[in-house]
Amino acid sequence: MIYKFEPIWVPKPWGGEYWLISAVGDRLSVVAEGPEAGLTLPQLIERHGPELLGDRVHAETGGRFPLLLKIIDAREDLSVQVHPNDAAAGRLEGIGSRGKTEMWYAEHADSGASLLSGLRPGVTRQQYLEAEGSDAIMDLLNRYEVHTDDVFFLPAGRIHAIGAGCRMVEIQQSSDITYRIYDYGRNRELHLEKAREAITWPPRGDYRVPMDHSAKRTNLVVCNSFVVDRFILTTPATIQGVNGSFSIITMLSGEAEASGTHLNAGESALIGPGGFSIAPLSPKAIFLLTSA
Repeated sequence: MIYKFEPIWVPKPWGGEYWLISAVGDRLSVVAEGPEAGLTLPQLIERHGPELLGDRVHAETGGRFPLLLKIIDAREDLSVQVHPNDAAAGRLEGIGSRGKTEMWYAEHADSGASLLSGLRPGVTRQQYLEAEGSDAIMDLLNRYEVHTDDVFFLPAGRIHAIGAGCRMVEIQQSSDITYRIYDYGRNRELHLEKAREAITWPPRGDYRVPMDHSAKRTNLVVCNSFVVDRFILTTPATIQGVNGSFSIITMLSGEAEASGTHLNAGESALIGPGGFSIAPLSPKAIFLLTSA
């Protein structure tokens, strides 16, 4: 059971996002090919249930798709922002609202591109309150130069901002809750009061995820919301997903055939639980594998 979906383009003042797999609001992924082409992701889940999501995920989520997968194309700096965790989302947005823990994989980064992640160690809440809503906040945040294939993990409650020149694969909880703290004078609404309640204290240290770029399989992130591994494939393989969960393949480079479906760089596919076969159609195929 494998599905490719039509990407959803979401324009933004700073560039835009391709939503690759989504069941958020009215931005519902639609099957792109095959006998079930035209069905939305929620319709697929209604039809197949645990056979598609996995027994564990279906039971834990009540049949709701738990993740959102995007490609973020940042032509300008994104706003400085924070996302709530599940508990804060419930308090601030209503019962049943979900928070937003996420990770970024730099599919491409221009020379000199950077991002912001986390308040610097030692920054006090009072310092933050004096800086919120203004460019003074920039002096309180960790800035990282970004290179292609860098990985950053952003648990809910961490202030962050992607900089211009970054093209990121973003894997996150199925939520679109964002509280803007500073927006470079774009005259969009700020959400300072809610952001104060969402930020996690105290600040921590380094946030870049270490990675062996030559390893055939590298575990990048394990958290309560998702598990992400990076594969470098040079020969056919059978891969076992996380027990009780669907898997998502996201091709970073090269071409591959997964369970009979052709995948190019930049494409994703949703695969039902259990193992699947995959073979490179280029000398080397690099992809992310995500499970819940």
